Amino acid sequence: MALMINSKCINCDMCDPECPNQAIYMGDKIYQIDPNKCTECVGHYDQPTCVSVCPIDCIKKDPEHNETLDELAEKFIRLTSS
Repeated sequence: MALMINSKCINCDMCDPECPNQAIYMGDKIYQIDPNKCTECVGHYDQPTCVSVCPIDCIKKDPEHNETLDELAEKFIRLTSS
């Protein structure tokens, strides 16, 4: 399951540099996460780094992009082998 940033985001800039897949970007009003690039840090870290640095806990699982651990690992391989 990819992650998403909800409307509680305060644009603190903590998450963006932490993303190893460059999936986080500034949207119209708040940061967004590209579900095609988000692997929840599978292949990089044990836990999603954006979640660990978020001071207000606004990064949650995206219910519209439900993926298994195997699917996230496959996405990691696709992203890093290009």
